[in-house]
Formats: sequence, C-alpha cells, structure tokens
Amino acid sequence: MTTLQQRPAHDRPAAHDRPAARRADPNSAAAGGRRWRVPRPVLFPVAVGGRRYAAALLVDALGTGLLRPFLLLYGVGVLGLSPATAGLALSAGLLAGLAALGPAGRWIDRGARSLPVAATLLVRAVGAGVLLTVGGAAGFTVAAVLLGVGSQCWPTAHAAVVAALTEGRTRDAALAAGRSLRNAGLGVGALIATAAVAGGTGSLRVLAAVTGAACLAAAVLVRSLRLTVPPVAAPAGRTPRRAGGGPAPAGGLGLALANLPFAFCFDVLEVALPALLVTCLHVSPAWSSGIFVGNTVLVIATQLAVVLWLGRRSRRSVLAASGAVLAVAYLGFWAAGGLGGTAGAAGVAAVSVLYTAGEILYTGTGTALVVAAAPDGGLGRALARWELSTGLGRAAAPAALTALLAAGPGMLWGVLATATALGAAAVRRFAPRV
Repeated sequence: MTTLQQRPAHDRPAAHDRPAARRADPNSAAAGGRRWRVPRPVLFPVAVGGRRYAAALLVDALGTGLLRPFLLLYGVGVLGLSPATAGLALSAGLLAGLAALGPAGRWIDRGARSLPVAATLLVRAVGAGVLLTVGGAAGFTVAAVLLGVGSQCWPTAHAAVVAALTEGRTRDAALAAGRSLRNAGLGVGALIATAAVAGGTGSLRVLAAVTGAACLAAAVLVRSLRLTVPPVAAPAGRTPRRAGGGPAPAGGLGLALANLPFAFCFDVLEVALPALLVTCLHVSPAWSSGIFVGNTVLVIATQLAVVLWLGRRSRRSVLAASGAVLAVAYLGFWAAGGLGGTAGAAGVAAVSVLYTAGEILYTGTGTALVVAAAPDGGLGRALARWELSTGLGRAAAPAALTALLAAGPGMLWGVLATATALGAAAVRRFAPRV
C-alpha cells in the first residue's frame, strides 16, 4: 500500500515543515512570480501512479458519456416506464448521491484516497449492471440511486486524490487538467452514443453494458494505486489549522452557501438558454446546440491555460471575479434577447463567450480554493460541503430557471445577476485569502 505523508496543501508550508518550503512550487504567488514556468506533471501528477489514474479518468469519462445523456430514454424506451416515473427515479438518485457526500467526506478524512474513487466507479458499474438485469420501476430506481451516488461522490473523492499527489499551484493545474480530460471524454462518449442510439433499444442496452465495463475497468486501475495518507487528529483544546499553516478559516459553511448561485450557471447553458431561444426568440434549436458545443470546446481548450495564467492571483479573488463576470453575462443575455429573432440569437451566442469565461474562472478555482483552505484532517468534509452546495444548486436550478423565465426574461436574468453578484461579494468578504 502506498502511504503519503500529509504535505502542506497551501503554497506556504507550516513552520514545522521548512524543508518543504525550500522546495516551493515555482508556480505559486509566493515564489516571486518573475519566472513562471509550467511544471512537467501539468496534465496529471505522476508521483504515484499518475498515468494509471489518468487512464482511469479517460475510460470512466468515455463510458459515462455513453449513457448519462440517455438514462431517461433507457427507462422510457427499454423498460417501458412513463416519463414521470423515470424522472422521479432519477431525482431519487440525485438525492441519494447528495446524502452520501457526508459519509464520503468522513471516509476521506480517515486517510482513504484511491479507495473512495474506486468505490464510486464500482458503484456505478453495479448500477449499470442492475439496469441490464432488473426490470420495472423498482429496478430502474435502484440503478438510478447507485449511479447517482457514484456520480455525486466522484468529484469529492477525485479532488482528494489529486490533493494527495500534488500541492500548491501544480495541484490547481492538475485539477483543471483532469476536468478538461473528463469533459473531453464525456463529450466524445456522448457523440458516440448519439450516433449509436439511432439503432433503437438494443443500442441503449449496449451503451449500458459498455458504461458498466468502463467503470469497472477504471475502478481496477484506480484501486491498483493503493493510495492513502495518515489521518490527522487535531489535539484536544487546540485550534484547527489549515494544511498550509495558520488557523483554519471559519467560513467553510459560508463559502458553501455563497456557492449556491454560482452552481446555477451550468443549467443556464443546458436549460435557460435553450428555453429562451426557442420559446421567446422563436429560433431553431440548432442555435442552442451550437452554443453548447462552442462552450464545451472553449472549456476543454482553455481552462488549463487560464488556471496557469492566473496562478499569481489569490484563488479567492479569481472566484469572486468569476461571479462578477457571470453576472455581467446574465445582463448581456437580457439585453441581447431584447433584439428578438435571429439578431437576438446572434447576440446571445456572442454573450455566451463571456459566460464561458465566467464558467472557466469558477470551475478552475472553486475546488482549488476549498482544497487550499481546508484544515488539517478536514479536507474530505470541506470538499463534501462544497459539492453538496453545488449539487443542491443544480437540483433546484431547472425548476427555478423555468419558473423565472415564465415570469419574463427580465425576471430570469435580473434575479440570476443579482444572486450571483451577491455570491461573489460574499466570497470576497468571507472566503480565506489563499
């Protein structure tokens, strides 16, 4: 079993770890910033089995991309369920996944690293197997719960592994690279599935089987790392400290609450913009598809470079700036929609570039900020709180966004811009400066 000694998570190591300070990350702000070079392990940490872990990420992303967009169709088309029943099962899976975040975080804080990641993959493989072998509403619900638990717990477990293998700004780059690789795999998998689904229900069964096999293969790769860290127990009567030294911030819950309006940004692209373009501007759905593809390509192509470029700035400042950029983009959508018709759609497409910039800033720094600010022995719970707030925001977003749009585009974009700006102000005021 590979056991890593707990290393400073922040760029400035604690006083008792001065040797690590002499090996400071060249990409950190504290390193002076004059000569900023990209580290060799920029795509993935290779300290302990990085190539296997990268391969596992790619295999998992391809497999998940094959089935995830068509899970509802599987319930309706293959199992003969009503859309309402299938949708209720998927909601149950989402809620079960959110409920599992707390136990997953505590498991990580006991020192587990690669095993929780392997467990999330194995749970999804079992869920795909249930889809194939158990029929009816009960079987689909069980499968949805297993898939939901695995999917919701994945980001927390993955970030903990990256934090164990890297530190400082190299860790931020590794998180960004992993996200880009996963997005690319999901996109390729979805494209393959889109072409295959024309074959009917038989193709959907094949997609489920391939997804299960991919998750199982990825679980074996990750488990082979056997990565752990020594659990950290805070001494009785002592103030918890950040992994990089100094008292642990008391704003963990506040940061999670500030994250709620940020989390709506994902469904703006997937729910609000398509609805606005079709129902209010009366243009072809191809506009929303083009915007979605452009957003995906920009995120995959530029996120790592943006994270590296912003390495001299504090993560708190970048996260707050992402909220300001998103708020301006929402107001831009409002103004562009007022043009109406094709001109309005073209304006929305242009503003979507600004929206994508805000999304890149947000996703590139949010998790990195949580990891850098987490107290000793509390990384898992800090990540779980962050992912819980993201999951709650995403769960509420479809209903909230469609209800606001029904009241008018001004209501939708005004409320979103105001809430996101307030979230950015809260981040700027209460988040730790790391």
